[in-house]
Amino acid sequence: MKRLLLVLLFSTFTIGVYAQIATEKYWVQFTDKNQSPYSINRPEEFLSDRAIARRQAQNIAVDEYDIPVNHSYLQAVAECGAELLNPSKWLNGVTVSCSSTSVIDAINALSFVESVRYCADDPLKQSIKKKVYFENETYSAISEDKGKLDDYYGYAYPQINQLNGIALHEQGFKGQGMLIGVCDGGFDGADLHPVFDSIREQGRLLGSKDFVHHGGSVYNESSHGTSCWSLIGGNLPGTYVGTAPKATFYLCRTEDVNSENLIEEYNWVSGAEHLDSLGVDVINTSLGYIDFDMTELSHIYADMDGQTCVITIGAEIACSRGIICVNSAGNEGGSSEYPYIGAPADGEHVFSIGAVGSDGERAYFSSIGPSYDGRTKPDVMAHGYGTSVASSWGDFYEGNGTSFSSPVMAGMLTCLWQAYRNASAEQIKETLRASGSNVATPDNEYGYGIPDFVSAMETMDIEEAASTESIKLFKVYPNPSNGDVKVQFTENALCFVQVIDRTGRILYKNILSNAESSDLQSFLNRLQSGLYLVNVSCDNSLQSVKLIKY
Repeated sequence: MKRLLLVLLFSTFTIGVYAQIATEKYWVQFTDKNQSPYSINRPEEFLSDRAIARRQAQNIAVDEYDIPVNHSYLQAVAECGAELLNPSKWLNGVTVSCSSTSVIDAINALSFVESVRYCADDPLKQSIKKKVYFENETYSAISEDKGKLDDYYGYAYPQINQLNGIALHEQGFKGQGMLIGVCDGGFDGADLHPVFDSIREQGRLLGSKDFVHHGGSVYNESSHGTSCWSLIGGNLPGTYVGTAPKATFYLCRTEDVNSENLIEEYNWVSGAEHLDSLGVDVINTSLGYIDFDMTELSHIYADMDGQTCVITIGAEIACSRGIICVNSAGNEGGSSEYPYIGAPADGEHVFSIGAVGSDGERAYFSSIGPSYDGRTKPDVMAHGYGTSVASSWGDFYEGNGTSFSSPVMAGMLTCLWQAYRNASAEQIKETLRASGSNVATPDNEYGYGIPDFVSAMETMDIEEAASTESIKLFKVYPNPSNGDVKVQFTENALCFVQVIDRTGRILYKNILSNAESSDLQSFLNRLQSGLYLVNVSCDNSLQSVKLIKY
């Protein structure tokens, strides 16, 4: 039976209350995707080449979740008098705004509508709840001498150094060719801040989309997203360099900073779907949800089981598409009433990040686990106390919050994934847990601890070597190299050779013998810093070597 879920959980609510709230925003749940013009056999019609390639690389099949919402269903809902907001193919429905109960009744009467759920309070009312993930976040002027900590990373040095991540950058892995989505409540001033100049100048900002104010600009209302983005993509050598300064980005506003309503969870799912369709590798979300302005909608600890909250369900689907979803654990750790993680940090496959200071000690506010079903949370920890971030007015300041530890980790793991592009999302996360400072005794305050990215690289090298075919047709050395390399073939037969860059572009191909290896060697020596794949095939045998130049 179809049902109208207006959050009127008690029979004492009157028809008068129903009339008051029926003017706001709702989630319309569809029953199916029948008669869709789309097919999982033609994913190029609704997914980008990058999105398809990500699935193929991790042996993930396109499925019904990927099929867009039936357009005829959306049109029928609009014809009932509702304004369509954000459709969601993963959840199979759409958020709408309408002004009368008769519109809701008409929508609910449609044969393909399973339910209608109320999900937003009157926008003209003052929010009675603090933004959960902004609570306990404090800011202060940056120390006068903090920029002197490092001639290259400047203010940001402690954040990457704590993770032992500088070695990745020194080997040339700074996020090149990787696409990161950032979901937040606004990026005020980011369109002018010099720390993002290189991203704009090099065309590494693919775009932005506002899921709160349709057609609006994401560069207003809040600088929270500006600060979080700077921790990843900031690139002002000598002053401030983030953990993935050469990555490419797409910005989404999914959070309404003026209120706290369930619709923001639906906004996020629609935003994540959009990012997935573009082919993002990593999504950073320094947001989370527990309490809402309408208390009847608020979550309780039992909801943090990884499969109840709307945003967690969406995040788990995003992870199943091969995306790494990195999320703040939350800032409720100092609360005696509710110290636990919020949604979607409770997701089983969501990489949840707690906060530590420069001394490695857990920040008092960092939310704790376990998830309600007993899983260890947070997953790992990163710098989130006294963290240097960009401001909306073109300067920098220090901030406290797991909102900041999450992007520090998101950028760093992006660089690791760049270095080991054949790894799956799950391999990257598991390797980082295994490299954590608390891996021997993981707990629900500190998770697996602070990852060591040099240790993680060593683990990935071992796993990669174990999976490499034993036949050795050639060798390239030294590798990694900061200059010239030598090439030596071990077979006298003619071999077919290819050199491929990180984007899959073939830079070199030739048929060579051992006596002609100098041609390949000369080409490799002319290559600039980066990661390259050298393929050699001889007599039905194939060997691939990753060459790192820095």
